[in-house]
Amino acid sequence: MMGQHERTESLFYYFRLEDQIPEDHLLRLIDQYVDLSFVRERLKPFYSSSGRPSIDPEVLLRLLLIGYLYGITSERRLLEEVKMHLAYRWFTRLDFGAEIPDHSTFSKNRHGRFRQSAIFREVFEEIVCRCLKEGLVEGKNLAVDGTMIKADASRESRVPRDQLKAAAQVAKTAAEYLTELEQDNPVSGSEMVSTTDPDAIPATKGGRTAAMAYYDNYLIDTASRVIVEVEATPARFSQETIAARRMVERVEKLGIRAEELAADKAYGSGEFLAWLLARGVQPHIPVIDRRHQTDGHFTHDQFRYEPAENAYYCPEGKMLSFKGRRRDSHGYLYRSTEAQCANCPQKKRCTSGPYRRLFVHEQESVRQTVRALRGTPAYERSHRARYKIEALFAELKQRVGLGRVRLRRLWNVGEQFLLAATAQNLKRLVRFLTQPRPTLRAQLG
Repeated sequence: MMGQHERTESLFYYFRLEDQIPEDHLLRLIDQYVDLSFVRERLKPFYSSSGRPSIDPEVLLRLLLIGYLYGITSERRLLEEVKMHLAYRWFTRLDFGAEIPDHSTFSKNRHGRFRQSAIFREVFEEIVCRCLKEGLVEGKNLAVDGTMIKADASRESRVPRDQLKAAAQVAKTAAEYLTELEQDNPVSGSEMVSTTDPDAIPATKGGRTAAMAYYDNYLIDTASRVIVEVEATPARFSQETIAARRMVERVEKLGIRAEELAADKAYGSGEFLAWLLARGVQPHIPVIDRRHQTDGHFTHDQFRYEPAENAYYCPEGKMLSFKGRRRDSHGYLYRSTEAQCANCPQKKRCTSGPYRRLFVHEQESVRQTVRALRGTPAYERSHRARYKIEALFAELKQRVGLGRVRLRRLWNVGEQFLLAATAQNLKRLVRFLTQPRPTLRAQLG
């Protein structure tokens, strides 16, 4: 006989949220292993000692973390999900009698206490330190790279820089930007500026149509795939090595002293390689090398250098004398004379001009040192491990949902990147802490 269930509502229920959350649920594991109470103490100076009690800042942080852990990019939708999801309510300490905060609460705190206290960076660094303490991160072998994240702005929102004042009359973001220009301008030199998000600039990768974007730069521990540093920058090629330097310097304050750094060719400038070697870091990075880009003519390697004369000799024995330093190109110029090259039988193979020029980078000795590392077992190991960072970027865009930023301006974007990286690290930390550890008997064999 087919049964039929009639919908009825009892006046009273015995119900505990605690009983409904599985022991192996991600949020229960994070709550068990990670103490976030320091947030309240850290933000205490930013609250008044009188007046109505505000929403607990730890609750706001827990709400934001849920969004990044489960790819809920809209704060309005996040709060709707918290209303209906038992595990979300349990993790945020918002039981059925508690009022769910309004989405505007995030915005008020973000522009006030959160930004003033740099709390998102502190939370990120706290998790990295915990990974270090537990032995998940060793920090000897690192990799760096950046990925393009679309901005919340369109190319059509750009106006010539000299029209910004007029645009500021109707665009609040442009007005704020003009006020801040005297203090800091992350995209100085741009002829066109977006009135929607002045810190975003058009960029493209892989031959696709250019879009307004930022770079999300990661520095990772390759063994554990833990993100040890994050840096948001404008989407400019030149910003990648700048971000890498900042991140390497910051992790040193956390006690991470890298021995090897892997990266792609974008980081292979002589200046950056020299900077790494000076810090005792082995650059496992392909050198940016234009020595062989000579349109079929003799290459740099076919010229012989004589240190005593500070001159180069071509394959025909003609001298290219030193002509001075080129500050804009970070190197030195050597060249022959028209008379030397006029009747040379090899001239067609050497140059199409009246004489041969040879440019030598000022960090050529450093570049030679780094070239020599290529092919060594350590270099090849780093080269293979470097691609782990691509998996983290894929997770960022597909799982965390950050293929496009939701907030505008560089500092807001930076906070999004920090929270996203924190969520990625939390997953790896609790997975590591819940793994069965080998017993002493097993270790001894």
